[in-house]
Amino acid sequence: MKFIADECCDTGIVASLRREGHDVFYVLEEEPGLRDEVILQRAYVERRILLTEGKDFGELVFRLRKPAAGIVLIRIAVKQRQSKWPRLKKLIDKYADRLPGHFVVIDIEKFRFRPLLFETPNS
Repeated sequence: MKFIADECCDTGIVASLRREGHDVFYVLEEEPGLRDEVILQRAYVERRILLTEGKDFGELVFRLRKPAAGIVLIRIAVKQRQSKWPRLKKLIDKYADRLPGHFVVIDIEKFRFRPLLFETPNS
């Protein structure tokens, strides 16, 4: 799969995705400081699933109605950080076909899927 990892993503997650053969554009390595709107647009144009640990992208796609190819939000506490990769891997292994077109929240116990809007941005 093709991903774009926001700079707030754990470096270990990016390394693990790459070891599994996924194509990952990591903002922290390539263009640190890139605005969220630009990251979201790039992910949409390149048909990449956006991987983040920040909640700001939810506002962009649901309140501001910006288009997205797919978003995965990891909401796992720092004290349980060792669970991030196993949870993400389980999501990909079990639901890879559902990632496009959805905003997915990963927590320690479950995955929550919410359909995304695919409207053309106004700006």
